[in-house]
Amino acid sequence: MWRNYLTVGVRALSKNRTYAFINIIGLAIGMAACLMILLSVRYERSYDAWLPNAEQVYQVQTTFRDPDTGERDDLQMSPYVTGRTLTKDFPQIARQVYALGASPVVLRGGQAIPIEDAIQVDNLFFDVLPLPLVKGDPKTALRNVGSVVLSESEARRLFGAEDPIGRTLTLVNGSDKADHRVTGIMRDLPRNSHLRFTLVARFDPQTAFATNPGFLSQWGTMGGWNYVVLRDGADVDAIRAALPQWEKRNIPDQRFGDRTVNQGDVGDWDLVPVRDVHLGRAQGGAMTAGNDHRSIATFAVVAVLILAMACVNFTNLATARASQRAREVALRKVLGATRRQLISQFIAESVLVAGLAMLLSLTLVELLLPLLAHFLDADLTMRYFGADGMLLPILLLVLLVGAAGGVYPAFYLSRFQPAQVLKANKSTAEAEGSGRLRSVLVVGQFAVSIALIICTAVVYGQTVHARTADPGYARQGLLQVDIGARPVPGGSETLAREVARLEGVTGVGRTAIGIATRSQNNNGARIPGRQEPINLGSYTIDDGFFRTMGMKIVAGRGLDHGRQLDVDPRPWQPTLEDDRALVARGVNVVVNELAARRLGYRTPADAIGAQFGISIAAEEAGLVPMTVVGVVKDSRLRSIREPIEPLVFRLSERGFNALVVRYDSHDPAAVRDRVEAVWKRLAPDVPFDAQFSEEIVAELYQAEQARAASFAGFALLAVIVACLGLFGLAAFTAERRTKEIGIRKVLGARTHDIVRLLAWQFSKPVIVANLIAWPAAWWVMRDWLNHFDSRIDLGPTPFLLAGGAALAIALGTIAGHAFRVARSNPINALRYE
Repeated sequence: MWRNYLTVGVRALSKNRTYAFINIIGLAIGMAACLMILLSVRYERSYDAWLPNAEQVYQVQTTFRDPDTGERDDLQMSPYVTGRTLTKDFPQIARQVYALGASPVVLRGGQAIPIEDAIQVDNLFFDVLPLPLVKGDPKTALRNVGSVVLSESEARRLFGAEDPIGRTLTLVNGSDKADHRVTGIMRDLPRNSHLRFTLVARFDPQTAFATNPGFLSQWGTMGGWNYVVLRDGADVDAIRAALPQWEKRNIPDQRFGDRTVNQGDVGDWDLVPVRDVHLGRAQGGAMTAGNDHRSIATFAVVAVLILAMACVNFTNLATARASQRAREVALRKVLGATRRQLISQFIAESVLVAGLAMLLSLTLVELLLPLLAHFLDADLTMRYFGADGMLLPILLLVLLVGAAGGVYPAFYLSRFQPAQVLKANKSTAEAEGSGRLRSVLVVGQFAVSIALIICTAVVYGQTVHARTADPGYARQGLLQVDIGARPVPGGSETLAREVARLEGVTGVGRTAIGIATRSQNNNGARIPGRQEPINLGSYTIDDGFFRTMGMKIVAGRGLDHGRQLDVDPRPWQPTLEDDRALVARGVNVVVNELAARRLGYRTPADAIGAQFGISIAAEEAGLVPMTVVGVVKDSRLRSIREPIEPLVFRLSERGFNALVVRYDSHDPAAVRDRVEAVWKRLAPDVPFDAQFSEEIVAELYQAEQARAASFAGFALLAVIVACLGLFGLAAFTAERRTKEIGIRKVLGARTHDIVRLLAWQFSKPVIVANLIAWPAAWWVMRDWLNHFDSRIDLGPTPFLLAGGAALAIALGTIAGHAFRVARSNPINALRYE
């Protein structure tokens, strides 16, 4: 019986090649998209699942709430004191480690080699995060201060074929320089991990922060990551429930001028499983860029929709071809076939088509998956066997698609009554309601296509807006040099002076907050007459910064080294006496427009002369009095996803992490080479790191760019699948209406009248699809755009363009059939049947 079903199914496909081609190609595209998205979704959800004992390892995360705006700042980082205090108060915690990010320079063989991703740890790191080591003992590798563990790739880069175990490395991190002994080699971290480092060094926090002891005890200072391991059987929910009381017991009050404040009033802490870090809410202060469950769910839904569209094609074409199989069904019933047997036959044919489509889809996946993996920077692989093999999902997908696409046609075709079909010598295939069902399904297909086109247009428009919107400074013609962890002999002042003399350079400035730097320094500010403090970002600059950046002073004046009160004279690591001297004297500052409004002034001009105190000195010294002498235009120095910060700029000669260079040369690469030559002359042993502002901004929006391209690809696939179905329906519709069209032409209808008639028939579903797709896409895109601080207006343009494009594509798809039928000889049409 099944052999007979297979033979009949193959013959039916070979007899109707157009039908078979449309179904197989459409299903193959849908299945390929579904499989690739399934692989990428599974990859996103696999982050850190490979980590041994992952279910017991937690990251301590911090959430701060701005008391003025109510905005949340969810950070993967937490203060150093948090981990130690949690371990002390909760016996359920077995082990804890603190990791501090670093970008040191390794001195080896007379060469200075930069390490981009490194961490310093205060404990047995591999006891908490049991990463696999290929050499060394994880229980003892980081037992002593000054020991270091390298990744396999880093060990090869530093030592080549030599055995690195026991060798000495000199690490230069800022102004610190120390020898470290290699005690272990770990496997390279896979890409599906929130961790990202190639070097782990053991350090002593008490020594490292001897000149800044507040870092180790302050609850508002973020700098690294705390990880804990729970004991077997520990209830993490019980720990979370006790955290509010734990905060009240452990977070001390602080003096803020003449008031007392507490970090626990604006901050909360939580334990998050390491497997949930990548897709968690907290993405600030992360080692690697994360994702979110909503994006993953969106792509999964898109994959299902594209596959459903392919199944709709199968259903539509099967019911449209019903007239061609009515006699076959009738004869089979006359010869004794039951309805169950007919249903089994048609579903078997559907599964056969799905199986053939799956073979083609697997070919597409094998060809396209490497491109997708490179595009997403992910380790996407197609394995068929094993625990993570795709063989079972593939078989299930074939059966599911075969059933989904064939069950309705099977029940529909098997219901034909042989007496009616054979007596009338014609088909009763066009039963009441079948045409309406096909129209509904076509509407659904084009609604999905139009919605995806709208989403693509909006995401692309927002990405362009992010890269081209006015940032409040002159973005073009800027080169940013990293000087934070790369000390230059003679200081950054010498470097700035030498670079300013170069050909093509028109301005040089030093700053503690450059373009998209990770530097973030918020301080509490006290306004006279207001009890609650406000948060302001406080950063040092030199007197060339505003001019070099092209930031406009909108009120007052800039800062000048010639004015004593304009300068913060303290060294990089001030003593208590230095802080008290500054508190007694005060300092002039420039604020941005947002900071002026937060200080309570409606216009920038009103803020000139305003005074406030800010906590940039030791607590014992008190608040530093600041006087506003200028207001600068708001500037967006970070991602467009983040709100513009209220900023306070003060003049200093210390504390810079970036050098910004303005140039007017037509050869930016030559300017960069000249700056690099100066750097190598002043600091030959220190690696040079510089980027053009356009490159920095492009990196900021890589995720948005990738998302726009992904939506464009999915929208294209959806349109192709929809057009394949429409093409097939147009062919069968034209065939069924041949006699009608012949009569119309005999009665005087012209070619363009016939074309207009057919075009209108296929335009109606597209128009109705717009009415469904527009509100759905508007709701989804409005929610997505709300995640941006600055966003495009969700106007009618993308909706009209998407609707017009879908209509044009639909008409273009059926145009060939319409013209061919409309120009045919009516004599041949009337001889039909």
